[in-house]
Amino acid sequence: MTTPHPRIRRGLAAAVATGALLVPLTGLPAGAAPLPAVTAADSPSPSPSGSGVRAMSPEVAKELDARLQEVLRETGTPGVTVGIWTPGQESYVRSFGVADKSDGQPMAPDLYMRIGSETKTFTVTALLQLVDQGKVSLDDPIGKYIDGVPNGNRITLRELAGMRSGLFNYSNDEGFYRALTSDPQHVFSPQRLLDYSFRHPPVFPPGEKFDYSNTNLILLGLLVEQRSGQPLDQYIQRNILDPAGLKHTVFPTNADFPEPHAQGYSRQTADGRDQDTADWNPSWAWAAGAMISTLQDMRVWAGTVASGEFPDGSRMISPALQKERLVTPPTPVKGAGYGLGIFDVRGWIGHNGSLPGYESLTVHLPASGTTLVVLLNTDTDHDGEEPSTLFGRAVTEIVSPDHVFDLPAQPTAH
Repeated sequence: MTTPHPRIRRGLAAAVATGALLVPLTGLPAGAAPLPAVTAADSPSPSPSGSGVRAMSPEVAKELDARLQEVLRETGTPGVTVGIWTPGQESYVRSFGVADKSDGQPMAPDLYMRIGSETKTFTVTALLQLVDQGKVSLDDPIGKYIDGVPNGNRITLRELAGMRSGLFNYSNDEGFYRALTSDPQHVFSPQRLLDYSFRHPPVFPPGEKFDYSNTNLILLGLLVEQRSGQPLDQYIQRNILDPAGLKHTVFPTNADFPEPHAQGYSRQTADGRDQDTADWNPSWAWAAGAMISTLQDMRVWAGTVASGEFPDGSRMISPALQKERLVTPPTPVKGAGYGLGIFDVRGWIGHNGSLPGYESLTVHLPASGTTLVVLLNTDTDHDGEEPSTLFGRAVTEIVSPDHVFDLPAQPTAH
C-alpha cells in the first residue's frame, strides 16, 4: 500500500485507505442538541413539491439519530456534528460522540473545526471577485502573473479553479510528506509548496481532463494577493467573511485555534499511529485548506456560495459569473461535476474538506433550499471511504432519497 499523504480534501479523487480507528462510542447521544424551530409554524411543512426532501418530523429525526450513531460506531469517528435546514421546516442539529478523547468532552454544535478544502470555495470566490473588478480574466494564462509555472503560458485561471490544469499535486510529493510529518509545526511558504509540485512534470496537458490538485489553489492564492494588493487572509476577511456575517470563520496565519474547538485525530503521521493534530500548523494547506469555522457559519456560507449573494441580498459575485461558476463538467465519479471551486453531487452544491484530524461537508440543495453541514474530528478512512462521505450519504438516504450524496472511492496512484 502506498504511503497515505496528508490530505487537503482530495475532492473527487480517492483517498488511500488507512483503516478504521476503532474508538469506543462514549455517551451517545452525548451533546445532542434539541430541534429548534426555524419558523413560527407549530408543525413542519410538507416537502416542497418535487424537491424529494422529507419533512423533518420527530420520526425522521429519530431515524437520523439512530443512523448517525450507527455510522459513528462503524467508522470509529470520535465525534460528529450534523445540521440540516430546510425553509419552513424544523431544523435538525445534533452532536454525537466526543470532542476530546483524553477527557471525554462531548462534541457540541458550537465548537470551532478545521474545514480543510472548503477553503477552496473562499479562495475561488476571491478570484471571481477580481474578475468582476476587471483585474483578471478567467481565460488569462497564469504565466501572465506568476513566473516559473510549468505550462504557465497555457494554463488558464479557469483551468486552475476547475481542477483541469494538469499540475502535479504538491501534497503527493514524498519529500513534502516527510517534511510535514517530521515537523507538523513547520511553517511552509506558498513558494515552497509550489517547489514540491514543480519538481514533477505536469501529469497531462492543460484542460485535457479533471484532476484534483491543491497546487492550483496555491497559485490562485498568490494571484489574489498580487492583484488585490492584500494578504489573502485579509482580502477574504474584508471582502467575503465580513459582508457574509461569518463572525466565527477564520483564515489562520499560524497554528492558533480559536476556543472552544474539538481535538482532531489522524493516522497521517510519521509513525502511522493515531495522534491529536489540533496544534498542527496549517500553513501547508494555505489557500487550499487552512480555514477554520463553525456549524452555523457554514450553514450561512452554504447558501451564500451556491447563490452568489450575501445574506443581505447584495451580490457577492455577478449573476453572469455565478452562472459560469456553477457550470460543473463531469468528473470520473458518476453523478458528480466540478465547476469553479465548487462541486455538484447529485444536485447538492458545495464542497467538502479533509486534512489530518478533521473532515467537513457543506452542501446546499437548490431544489428545496436544504442545507447540510457535517463536521467531524477524524480523517481516518473506513473501508477506503472518507467518513464525511459516509455521514453525508447516511443523512441524504433518509432526508433526500432522490438526491443521495455520494463520492465513492476511486483508485488513485501517487
